[in-house]
Amino acid sequence: MKFLCLGYFDKDKMDACTQDDIDAMMRDCGPHMRKMYDTRQVIVDAGLDTHTKCLQRVNGTVNVTDGPFTEAKEMIGGAILIDAVDMEDAIRVAKLHPTTQVPVGEQFGWRMEIRPLHYFEMPDRDSAVTTATNSK
Repeated sequence: MKFLCLGYFDKDKMDACTQDDIDAMMRDCGPHMRKMYDTRQVIVDAGLDTHTKCLQRVNGTVNVTDGPFTEAKEMIGGAILIDAVDMEDAIRVAKLHPTTQVPVGEQFGWRMEIRPLHYFEMPDRDSAVTTATNSK
């Protein structure tokens, strides 16, 4: 079973940090990420930029707007896809993440949300490209 883990942080508090502070925090995160990777259950680990675009179809037209789009101070900073037996196993793996292991994260509102996926597809890129090319 696949689970999407979303890591959140308080943007205002993180923005107040110096680059040296952030670099030190990231160094503290490394050993915890290695433990998480050592489970061999992490499929994807992606850090997200704070600059975003939103696509939304409205009255037959696709609108593109700048983000972020939440009114909250909290932002998604990363996404991790893990393979786990069940939610309890997903929690066990996610607890290895720096969100729960690095004490300084508490002051920056670090937290992790775990969501089971209803489906998971990895389209064959070569056939998708071939199909798109042949349909022109």
